[in-house]
Amino acid sequence: MKTEQLVEALVADRPAARRPLARSLGWALAAGGVVSLAVFFLELGIRPDIGPALATWRFDLKVAMVLLGLVLAFGVCLDCSRPDMPRHPLRRLLPLLAVLAAAVAIELVSVPRSAWQGRLVGTNAMICLPMVPILSLAPLAAALLILRRGAPASPALAGAAAGLLAALCGASLYAFHCFDDSPLFVATWYTLAAAPMVAIGTLAGRRLLRW
Repeated sequence: MKTEQLVEALVADRPAARRPLARSLGWALAAGGVVSLAVFFLELGIRPDIGPALATWRFDLKVAMVLLGLVLAFGVCLDCSRPDMPRHPLRRLLPLLAVLAAAVAIELVSVPRSAWQGRLVGTNAMICLPMVPILSLAPLAAALLILRRGAPASPALAGAAAGLLAALCGASLYAFHCFDDSPLFVATWYTLAAAPMVAIGTLAGRRLLRW
């Protein structure tokens, strides 16, 4: 059987399986999220000024951005789990990049230039960098376990998508502890914290998601 015929046969079987895979991935992330939530409360906890923070646009936007990224990365994961993967699955992330760019632009306009560095560096960078990956480990393991049921055209890319999805799970939790709400901080340090999970997911995908 030629590769093209094999892909066509796999695609023919996908419509009935796609929804169960999406549901299974959702439940697996929820299970991994419970583990991460336990770690979150044991090691970090919700910031004590959560009430006043909820009334600020920067905190609300920070949470909205990581949740938007979580939803979009979920779709990327499903696309990458297929043998007929779309040509540019990462296009799904363009709305997140647009929102993030707009938020950074608003921040640069709304605060004086002298405050830019302080907003960028923040006070929690050295907590953010290790804790987002730590909170992402259980969701990553759960996502990879479910994606093994698929037939990804690119195992490495599917693994990278799983790593990004897991990182956004971790960031969604960490956002409720982090005192730095500036889009400058979020764009820089949350991205750097997600990078190791994408790398780990890529390496794991190459080994675990081959078919």
